[in-house]
Amino acid sequence: MEDLHFLKLWDIYHPLLTQTQQEITNLYFNCDLSLAEIAEEKGCSRQSVSDCLATCRKQLEEYEEKLHFSRTLTEISLMQSFFATDIAKAANAFPVQYREKIEGILERDYTQEVARAIEENGEKLL
Repeated sequence: MEDLHFLKLWDIYHPLLTQTQQEITNLYFNCDLSLAEIAEEKGCSRQSVSDCLATCRKQLEEYEEKLHFSRTLTEISLMQSFFATDIAKAANAFPVQYREKIEGILERDYTQEVARAIEENGEKLL
């Protein structure tokens, strides 16, 4: 479970790590290599790989403590989920034609519209 937490933080903050730290953490968590395998590939000791991983964990936790991006993303995701659940429950009281429209809205994939809006208005939105 701790590794899942670390991976979530890594996904968000890994660009803030050094190139070497990114490589080692990627090999360990995403490629599932052992400390010995990473040490052999990087030409260093198992201890230095272990130290690097410990340092990275600490750094990523510190980034999250200061920036709260992971927490914010989790909160937004939960709010969206609760919102969609409440809308779906409320839709049951509507006539069938409106229920179908609401269900369509809840099931719709807005990915392309979001990408287009960011492309067209990126500086204003970000």
